[in-house]
Amino acid sequence: MSALFDLSGKTALVTGASRGIGESIARLLAAHGARVIVSSRKLDACETVAASIREAGGQAEAIAAHIGEPAAIDALFAELDAKGLTPDLLVNNAAANPYFGPMLDMGIDAYHKTVDVNIRGYWYTTQQAAKRMKSGGSIVNIASVNGVRPAFGQGVYSFSKAAIISMTQAWAKELAQQQIRVNAVLPGLTDTKFASAITQSPAILKMIMPLIPQQRMAQPDEIAPAVLYLLSAASSYVTGAVLPVDGGYLA
Repeated sequence: MSALFDLSGKTALVTGASRGIGESIARLLAAHGARVIVSSRKLDACETVAASIREAGGQAEAIAAHIGEPAAIDALFAELDAKGLTPDLLVNNAAANPYFGPMLDMGIDAYHKTVDVNIRGYWYTTQQAAKRMKSGGSIVNIASVNGVRPAFGQGVYSFSKAAIISMTQAWAKELAQQQIRVNAVLPGLTDTKFASAITQSPAILKMIMPLIPQQRMAQPDEIAPAVLYLLSAASSYVTGAVLPVDGGYLA
């Protein structure tokens, strides 16, 4: 293992880590020496991932938290404090996209769920982590190519991801004085349950695939290495960056 990517002695909090991209990130960080806090809404799903990481020789534990609820974020950090765990690394990955269709027909509850998780949740989790982080900390926000190029049927989700890109840059400037770096990864179409409304629709895939130069969707394990890079010493002079991992979609 290259020393540049060695996360030994680091504690990494990964939200939305019970499946998909978040799970892949948690596993990769643990494989590179980090003690990973696997967090998502359901404790049993988090514990399944954490147990699997431990069985593979890594360090992991599960703490449930609904990132759309500020009280749940408070409880998450209270538990970390009680256990003497200070996050050195944070991956804001938990996301919500409860509605697929025209914004004209979107209900207000679906709107609130989307922005509460994707915007307020990222901001508040970052704030609480940054208050505890020591110099040398690193934060990665999982945004989306939709934050640059809004997708039909995903209007509110798309502009929530655009907000994450702007938020990343704002936090990067503010936290640089504390020697904490903040960057964003923009996944393209990825084969996850979260994206199943798209990935399982032949009609939608027929429209999207010609827009992706590599002519395929990503696997979660192809997104995680970009996160590892941005969390590690390999990117020590990188902050405020927005890194697409999209098969050339935004090119």
